Amino acid sequence: MPVKIRLQRHGKKGKPYYWIVAADARAKRDGKYLEKLGAYNPNTNPATIELNVDGAVQWLQNGAQPTDTARAILSYKGALLKNHLAGGVAKGALTEEQAEEKFNAWSEEKAGKVKEKEAGLSDAQAKAKADALKAEKAVNEARIAAATPVEEVAEEAETTDAPADDAKASNEEE
Repeated sequence: MPVKIRLQRHGKKGKPYYWIVAADARAKRDGKYLEKLGAYNPNTNPATIELNVDGAVQWLQNGAQPTDTARAILSYKGALLKNHLAGGVAKGALTEEQAEEKFNAWSEEKAGKVKEKEAGLSDAQAKAKADALKAEKAVNEARIAAATPVEEVAEEAETTDAPADDAKASNEEE
């Protein structure tokens, strides 16, 4: 039975949410699966990925083939690296401690990059919000400034129109 590690679509129209599953290659996309390995939510920025790395490595060692998207997710979370290091341990190139040390160092570096991206995104959001507020204040001030002289001109027009109206009224009476 050929096994694939693939995505199973959930969520509503326009808001996809995926489960990462190990399934028989002959099963339907959203059909029966052997084991749920995690979840992937592409609607957030950065995308939220929850993955059982050890379970994924176990399936990879048993011969499961990931799809292209699943391979990218497994690589992003380090499951492929851990599988590679486990292969090195099995061949005697590394000890279990060295492999675990390398994986932990990679994980910490990756977590730092993700934190930087999240911080950069939140800074960009705050800057965009501040710029929008500044632009809105400028528009409001311009609108107020434009409205103020119009009122003064209207008052002057009323005072100059009053005698003209009296003159028209007297002309009409004659």
